[in-house]
Amino acid sequence: CASKSIQVKTFAAMRMAAMGETVLVTGGTGFVAGWTIVELLKRGYQVRTTVRSAAREADVRRAVGREVEAGERLGVVVADLTADAGWDEAAAGCASVLHIASPLGNGAGDAGLIAAARDGTLRVLGAAVRAGAGRVVMTSSTAACTPAEPLARAIDEADWTDPDQPGLAAYRRSKVLAERAAWDFMASAPQTSLVTLLPGAIFGPVLSRDQLGSVGIIQRLLQGQPPALPRLAFNITDVRDLAALHVRAMETPQAGGQRFIVMGEALWYGEVAKALKARLGAKAAKVPTASMPDLVARGLAAASPQMKALLPLLGRTQAFSTQKAREVLGFAPRPAEQTVGDCGASLVD
Repeated sequence: CASKSIQVKTFAAMRMAAMGETVLVTGGTGFVAGWTIVELLKRGYQVRTTVRSAAREADVRRAVGREVEAGERLGVVVADLTADAGWDEAAAGCASVLHIASPLGNGAGDAGLIAAARDGTLRVLGAAVRAGAGRVVMTSSTAACTPAEPLARAIDEADWTDPDQPGLAAYRRSKVLAERAAWDFMASAPQTSLVTLLPGAIFGPVLSRDQLGSVGIIQRLLQGQPPALPRLAFNITDVRDLAALHVRAMETPQAGGQRFIVMGEALWYGEVAKALKARLGAKAAKVPTASMPDLVARGLAAASPQMKALLPLLGRTQAFSTQKAREVLGFAPRPAEQTVGDCGASLVD
């Protein structure tokens, strides 16, 4: 124990001494990546991030600038998950890589989405290893650890989603296949340690309206959609908590080689709507309050890709264990109602 304590203290001292080192964050225009860049800059790191087009650099700087002055400490390079070009340049000289970028699909269909997620992850990891990065932290999802049927116990990091289960949405399949590919690849690169973070539905204040992801659920509620609330529950992760956890996972020696489930409370759709109305008052006047019968939700799934993807979760709740994240990373999630309220307020503003 004494030896382990000394190692931890030594590692922490090295990290403090290395403040100012360069960290690569993939997907700079994204919701989670933007907040992670903010967190790194506030902690004194140099940051390099990737965009798919040079024209997006101004968007990244504008979004990050809402929270912190980046100046010359933020560099932007062009690299796309679907192509090899740019990744070695992006990773060069970086001590750590935070792989947060996620493919959008861009009309490539389900097979294209899955291939981009898996192959894009391997491109990033290959560049990180060639650059000599000491650690890669990858954003996965609880979509990669949720069995087809509810468990009597809490899901933990030993659980995996079966990518071949019937009816599994392409997004969920892409997440599990990408994470599996990452662990398989990194097994042959012991000089670089991998950490994966598995959040739930990511809400919280937005820095821009780009790539809102889960936040689109809150945006649609503020617009009165859906007109009634299906029996769906969200295990909520605050984007600010997730950004901080990326940095802690990068800095914490014991985190290497581990998965971490990182989420707070679960709220039903109706509870999310109630939290928005409590925070925003008249500004949330369009937020629906009526409940949607399950039969109607199943009917909507025929026309709504989003509802179709969520249909397996209809009426289902599942406990997840966050014990490891709390013990190793010091995870202490914000109250879910606060996260939802802050998210709604930022969208209104």
